[in-house]
Amino acid sequence: MNIKKWLKKSIKRLSSVDNPKYEAEFLLSYVSKCTRSFIISSDDIELTQKQYEYLNYLIYRRSLGEPIAYITKEKEFWSLSLCVSYDTLIPRPDTEILVEQVLSKIKSNSVLILDLGTGCGAISLALASMCSDWNIIGIDKSEKALTIARINANKLNIKNVTFFCSNWFSNINQKFNIIVSNPPYISNKEIIFFKKDIFFEPFDALISGNNGLSDIKNIVKNAENYLFRGGWLLIEHGWKQKLQVQYLFRKYNFVEIESYKDYGGNDRVTIGKKYDK
Repeated sequence: MNIKKWLKKSIKRLSSVDNPKYEAEFLLSYVSKCTRSFIISSDDIELTQKQYEYLNYLIYRRSLGEPIAYITKEKEFWSLSLCVSYDTLIPRPDTEILVEQVLSKIKSNSVLILDLGTGCGAISLALASMCSDWNIIGIDKSEKALTIARINANKLNIKNVTFFCSNWFSNINQKFNIIVSNPPYISNKEIIFFKKDIFFEPFDALISGNNGLSDIKNIVKNAENYLFRGGWLLIEHGWKQKLQVQYLFRKYNFVEIESYKDYGGNDRVTIGKKYDK
């Protein structure tokens, strides 16, 4: 079967996804190791039997809702190519807003940053890639996720990040200039309305109690003890949670509280500064 016929057939099989043509071409590019532009301009080329069978297997997985990032075991974030697995969340473009806000608060080369719930290491590695003098610690309660984070650090040859196991602050015994986190913030009731893709991701990295605010409250409540004077806390949250998160920041003595929108125009990140008593 040639590329043109395979694409036509596969686009129909992916009719339930948002952009079936792009995704079919992406998977074809992944398997053939050819660029999408080459594929589009050379659609009369015949697929080998091995390519045909493997591509159909990948299309089948995608048709069931499995995210492409898990199929290819890779996702780009902050222009970094990151390994991902079923033990890690897939980094979202909107989380780059969190990275941008951290960068806006760094005023010197001597800075200590804590990334809570690092997963595949996306936030830690994005920040570390910007300056080799910054010292960053990424923690997660999942050893399997930390294994992926370390693989990414080695692959990218990033040396100024340390990853270790901690359930939020349980194994933290020092202070930082900046604490950043993309914690679980989806409620049990809310998740049923998401696309089926999300059900392939680790639920304990997605779902939080108390209407999605339990982990955020835990972090905000305790962060003061782990920040230097004038240190900053930055948290990603759900698009309906801005007011509740701002309330928690005020309740636990943060000042200069601001919220920022994601690329879709939804409230996504709230930041605050430790009050200098």
